[in-house]
Amino acid sequence: MVGRWRDGTGTLHVVGSTDGADGADGAEEDREGAEGSAGRAEGLSAGRAAGIPLTIAASYRARARGLLGRDGLTGALLLTPASGVHTFRMRFAIDVAYLDRRLTVLDVHTLRPGRLGRPRLRSRHVLEAEAGALERWGVRRGVRVVIAPGPSAPPAPSVR
Repeated sequence: MVGRWRDGTGTLHVVGSTDGADGADGAEEDREGAEGSAGRAEGLSAGRAAGIPLTIAASYRARARGLLGRDGLTGALLLTPASGVHTFRMRFAIDVAYLDRRLTVLDVHTLRPGRLGRPRLRSRHVLEAEAGALERWGVRRGVRVVIAPGPSAPPAPSVR
């Protein structure tokens, strides 16, 4: 059974591709789930970002607030549950990554202020960051991310 996400902080780790491009067997990794990948998050290659600060917005109020009224963002914001976003009344462009229930990236787009992103049907979570950040961190279609809960956040729900 999947647990419920709560508002809080955490750390985002980019683990790698689930299609075997980074040497891992995608089917085997899917069976392990996100918690099984958490141990490998510490041994990331030099080209990937490690320990990206993350804010988790799981309540209706936190998701509705999102990045509105901010002039920038340090790290990333995870909206959960979510399948689409908009940038109306935002002050800066953002990168948006749509994640499935196993935290695998389905699609990545950059949205300028005043735009509406198309919802993705299989998306359960949306990861937002300043424009250009996701590319620097190695977040692209097919890559899996792992979320390590912060000191004030409850443990991330297990994925089966």
